[in-house]
Amino acid sequence: MATRRSKPKSSKPQQYPPAILLMGPTASGKTGVAVELVRELPCEIISVDSAQVYRRMDIGTAKPDAATLKAAPHHLIDVIEPDENFSAARFRDDAQALMREITERGNIPLLVGGTMLYFKTLLEGLSELPEADPAIRMVIDTMADEAGWPALHQELKRVDPETAARLEPTDSQRIQRALEVFYITNRPMSDLLKKPKYVYFPYTPIKIALLPGDRAGLHDRIAARFEAMLELGLIGELRKLREDYSLDLSMPSMRCVGYRQAWDYLDDKITLAQLREQGIAATRQLAKRQLTWLRAMKEVIEFDCLAEDLSEQVLAHLRQHLPKTEFERKLNR
Repeated sequence: MATRRSKPKSSKPQQYPPAILLMGPTASGKTGVAVELVRELPCEIISVDSAQVYRRMDIGTAKPDAATLKAAPHHLIDVIEPDENFSAARFRDDAQALMREITERGNIPLLVGGTMLYFKTLLEGLSELPEADPAIRMVIDTMADEAGWPALHQELKRVDPETAARLEPTDSQRIQRALEVFYITNRPMSDLLKKPKYVYFPYTPIKIALLPGDRAGLHDRIAARFEAMLELGLIGELRKLREDYSLDLSMPSMRCVGYRQAWDYLDDKITLAQLREQGIAATRQLAKRQLTWLRAMKEVIEFDCLAEDLSEQVLAHLRQHLPKTEFERKLNR
């Protein structure tokens, strides 16, 4: 049953073309619903997934298979190599360009995924922070090697106490970024984040969240999916990636859940049983973070992702909130 949160402030007619935002935690069934929507609506899918942008990382990212992609092509998957970076800013720019092209073709952008930072960036804009500086990052990493990340957290507390207060002393990625921003700008990142953001989103968003009515049910799905990844060859996939690319654990691609644990297994740091246990636990933590983001988002319609008729429920909701012409155009094609 759908649950409505934070009703829109106005009932004015749509001023902008619609865009469907289909969001949910990992293993909530987003891809299956999206494929059904493409069958019924003139939609084009834009992937909102920070892991599926990497080529040749198919098993560990639960990338749609060839048959699914043939039935429902996805934009923004297989975009870069595993040793490259893909930022939230680049996602926003690429997604906006694709949404414009899709709308011009007379179709509806259907944004599907669980990378909530990307959705937030698209809807609320992006703070103007400096780009990464490899030289400064190398200096920070050297400092961390010598003194440890807790010591760098103390340094961050001195120059940017507000940011330091919300970070754990072991959160190396965010401590590094906050110090990098300070060293480049000589201003605390917390100050820069308070500047007004420029937002450009000329669409009427229809926000749909697939949430579990029973958290244990989602946990069961997560465990089953991670087991399936191991059976499909996650370890072998990572072994080949390490042979073909100069990868290390500091790279964004290798921080993806599943790959980090498989890396430790290949380095003989953990057993296969520990890989399975840690991979499932890390995926549950990811889902928990995604759910926290989703429940803080306004004007969202919630559906129980464990419902057997989930796709039908979502489609019925869209039939009520999309102009009838959108359905008629699909039938006429």
